[in-house]
Amino acid sequence: MRLIVNVGSNWGIGLKNKLLVRIPNDMKFFRSQTMGKVIVMGRNTLESFPQSQPLAGRTNIVLTTDRTYKVNGATILHSMEELFEELKKYKEDDIYVVGGESIYRQLLPYCNKAHVTKVNHSYEADAYFPNLDESPEWKQTEESEEQTYFDLEYVFATYERI
Repeated sequence: MRLIVNVGSNWGIGLKNKLLVRIPNDMKFFRSQTMGKVIVMGRNTLESFPQSQPLAGRTNIVLTTDRTYKVNGATILHSMEELFEELKKYKEDDIYVVGGESIYRQLLPYCNKAHVTKVNHSYEADAYFPNLDESPEWKQTEESEEQTYFDLEYVFATYERI
């Protein structure tokens, strides 16, 4: 299983259920990595998408404790056991965890690769991703050339579980 995330320099990922920054090249990268794949997310992440709808061209799986929650075009699951049973249907490298904070934290131990867009700016945030640079279980194996979007600098980094 893989994950994909955009983090600020303080490893913040969101504020009030919204991304901290929208960078067109990051959105393109997300689309290129996840198109045709399985994306796993929490309910709040799905509700942060345009019109609160599943992303087209992907198998959308939503993990929520709300047993009444339903949305067309997504598989809704209510426990880690249900999730792991559902994920058996797919190739491990085709599964991407896409947020939010609690889903990342629950599934990080099962991921072997992380695609991290690292923005060189510390944003106010109320949701954070674990700092992989401080984790002995993860090693950064790739980093793109520095990119810019207006006054923001960022890189695409790949981390792999050691």
